[in-house]
Amino acid sequence: MTRIAVLQMTSGIDPAANAAAMVGAVGAAAMGGAEMLFTPEMSGLLDRDRARATVHVVPEDQSPVLAAVREAASGAGIWVAIGSLPVLREDGRWANRSFVIDSSGAIAARYDKIHMFDVDLETGESWRESAAYAPGEAVVTVDCPVGRLGLAICYDLRFPALFEALGKARCDAIAIPAAFTRPTGAAHWHVMQRARAIEASAFVIAAAQAGQHEDGRETYGHSLVIDPWGEILLDMGGEGGSLAFAELDPARIASVRAQLPSLANKRPIPQ
Repeated sequence: MTRIAVLQMTSGIDPAANAAAMVGAVGAAAMGGAEMLFTPEMSGLLDRDRARATVHVVPEDQSPVLAAVREAASGAGIWVAIGSLPVLREDGRWANRSFVIDSSGAIAARYDKIHMFDVDLETGESWRESAAYAPGEAVVTVDCPVGRLGLAICYDLRFPALFEALGKARCDAIAIPAAFTRPTGAAHWHVMQRARAIEASAFVIAAAQAGQHEDGRETYGHSLVIDPWGEILLDMGGEGGSLAFAELDPARIASVRAQLPSLANKRPIPQ
């Protein structure tokens, strides 16, 4: 069994405060016996005011949030999957970037969110992620305490081709950190996360933002851990920040894939 910790956050506009919450969670996760901690999308800064946020969006080697979490991971001897941080790329565009930090504090993997959240909801909410962020171009997996971990972020959840690629990579688990809106979360969050676990015959670990944020947005919460059969092992509810634990049984992956060998049976679709 592999014990993991999941951090649900209500991140705000102050990176230092967000970093302090993450560092505290690293220590608490290690004290609770977890081998790896998972945090939500935009853990270090959640601010829809891009003019105000600009001062905090820096190259990754200058990020105080990333530096603090790396130091904490090393001190606690635990892996950390940072759901994402906004970082400044060399070309001047922003990236919504996940990081996997190993127990020595080294960066084991990076993933830039591929699918940009450009939508107009019936509630009046309008989002244009592509106005500031450049999309990623690579599928990323990394070997870590949960086995082979595939990386995705939030809106990526809606695009099956990414998860087909992660399934082909025989991922044991997929991280899908998020800051889902309340309307889309209530409609689609649970069913789509369960579907992705079933399709990949893998664990899904979805650390989420939750509640009312300083920048005025509301997020759905309900951080989840789902097993390869689609069963929900952990649901952290829709309000506030908290830390919870889950046990992942690697034998469950083999059992599900033996019963329903959909990955092995997959055939190309005629064009």
